[in-house]
Amino acid sequence: MLKPEIRGDGPDLVMVHGWGMHPGLWSDWAGCLAADFRVHLVTLPGHGGRDAAGGAQLDDWSADIADQVPDGAWWLGWSLGALVALNAARRQPGRVRGLVLVAGTPRFVTAPDWSCAVDATVFEQFATQLRQDVNRTLARFLSLQVRGSEGASEGLRRLRSQLTLGPCPREQALSAGLQLLQHSDLRAALPRLRAPLFWLFGERDTLVPAAVSRQVPGSCAVIAGAGHAPFLSHPQACSAQVSQWLLQDERSRHAAV
Repeated sequence: MLKPEIRGDGPDLVMVHGWGMHPGLWSDWAGCLAADFRVHLVTLPGHGGRDAAGGAQLDDWSADIADQVPDGAWWLGWSLGALVALNAARRQPGRVRGLVLVAGTPRFVTAPDWSCAVDATVFEQFATQLRQDVNRTLARFLSLQVRGSEGASEGLRRLRSQLTLGPCPREQALSAGLQLLQHSDLRAALPRLRAPLFWLFGERDTLVPAAVSRQVPGSCAVIAGAGHAPFLSHPQACSAQVSQWLLQDERSRHAAV
């Protein structure tokens, strides 16, 4: 198993990347957060050179990451990584201290009672295209992540650059990840979660609309002008929001003791 890269010192913070990517995406932001936290950069199954063997269900992926990191850590997940983190807190509540969910949502596709999402046909088209051309599918997904955001061209360039710096994800894992994005629904679990939640949205995100902030419990912040990868386009604003929330909760815990 590919061991997580660890940076910094302080409270443990697990960072879970999104679909088709690898931990190298976090490089700059993890460096900032490592000033206050012991950052664990984990790799999803079948991504970043990891084997795709094992179960393909959301429980399998959440358990896989939980087995690699310390109990009682903060988890920060982006996009699909946020879904994995949410499920870890649902399935193993004692092992997750709290969640930072970047461009995260309990349900990625629309439903009659859930309009702040994308149509299911988007992921169906991705799945069809994935069977025909993996590289083209990844390129299209990167484009969707920056669409409409400030500095979209530069953001897309950085995403493409980061993707090429790591091993190509395995097609089996990409297919499984699309299934998780298309079919997972954790809305019912949110009111029962014991872990504190902090949601960070991009104002112009076309995959996870900022309107999700009005539908979920916990604290929320919206980064003006950002798309689906706010930590790339607006790293300072994201660092300020995340560090302030995490350190405030740390201080509250110490005061209670």
